Amino acid sequence: MVASIGLDFGTTNTVATTINRDGQAEAFHFTHTGERFDAFRSVLCFWQEQDVEVRRTCTEAGPWAIDQFLELAGDCRFIQSFKTFAASPLFTDTLIYGRRVRFEDLLSSFLGRVRAHAGADFPKRVVIGRPVRFAGGAADETLARTRYEVALRAVGFEEIHHVYEPVAAAYFFAHRLKADATILVADFGGGTSDFSVVRFSRRAHGLDYTPLAHAGVGIAGDAFDYRIIDQVVARAFGKGSEYMSWGKVLPVPNGYFSKFSRWNELSIMRHSRDYRELQQLVRSSLDPDRIRAFLAFLDADAGYEMYRAVSAAKMQLSHAEEAAFSFHVAGVDIERTIKRADFEKWIAPELAEIGACVDRALADANIRERDVDRVFLTGGSSFVPAVRAQFEQRFGADKIETGDQLVSIAYGLALIAREDEVGRWAAS
Repeated sequence: MVASIGLDFGTTNTVATTINRDGQAEAFHFTHTGERFDAFRSVLCFWQEQDVEVRRTCTEAGPWAIDQFLELAGDCRFIQSFKTFAASPLFTDTLIYGRRVRFEDLLSSFLGRVRAHAGADFPKRVVIGRPVRFAGGAADETLARTRYEVALRAVGFEEIHHVYEPVAAAYFFAHRLKADATILVADFGGGTSDFSVVRFSRRAHGLDYTPLAHAGVGIAGDAFDYRIIDQVVARAFGKGSEYMSWGKVLPVPNGYFSKFSRWNELSIMRHSRDYRELQQLVRSSLDPDRIRAFLAFLDADAGYEMYRAVSAAKMQLSHAEEAAFSFHVAGVDIERTIKRADFEKWIAPELAEIGACVDRALADANIRERDVDRVFLTGGSSFVPAVRAQFEQRFGADKIETGDQLVSIAYGLALIAREDEVGRWAAS
């Protein structure tokens, strides 16, 4: 058996797995401030330290990056959700302390820190998950694949295989099957939702796999988060307010607030033209205090604090009919109760697009709901009650299965990595 790992590089979290001595998939474990975990936050922090006569740029990832960000009070570059840059031809690089850093550099730096904190050497073979559809309006899949491979080779991988993330989850789930089955896997990540329809047949030599259809849409957890921000937070920063221009009263452009839909865009906004325009807008705004609050928020690089507040509220809404949203930063204090019924109304457009994507997957597979034997929901947003309810209504509650939502893809990738013919599972 060739030593290998499965790597689920996610928008929000990353999980690396291998096969243990008992032949079972096992995640690399990490320990931070006494807490043990498997899902490694997909964030980076860059800062500078004085080293003798020169300033040295330092890098951290995961919770250690968050520590640095909080300790330095924003005097650093904190980057979240950078996976959403992978397939974007518009993103060539970003400037970090005078150095141009490409996506490949971000990913290799991140993986290097994952390896260091895991305290283990990476083998030569890796099976990495990839979404069916990459995030972004003009996503270039070939570009993303190339960028992934450059980064992976930079940290020592030599044999690289790409597998659709829902296929990996399906493979992991299929080991529970007692009979042949047609499975729909719905993988809800941070940036994309992906669906695969797969036929599994149990044979003496193992599982036979027939892919029937794949479909994806650039909507998932981040989009749900944005609805909370748009409805609860953005108005405190001037959304819906007005300004004077040449004697006319005009609305503040919504484009400034659309940046909240992508954590990565928000993290670089204070280095952009939008920031300079907001500074000018303060002078003509009819409600300048809210625009100043927006600028103070960007100066504080408080995206992480907002992320935590939104995530906490969304998690509460997965278990209760209402949640307390609490956000205090940069002179803005927001306390609000969010009802699950309201949240479900806010995310109704995203739920409709998810449903339409499932329609496409079934149509491409040339089957109907009744032909699906099992539906496996995975990924963080599978915890959202409205998401689960949508699939229960379509396929029946008895067909729905979940479990290991945050690691099922990575486990499946590790199991595929030990196959003699990894290529038959690879994404085209």
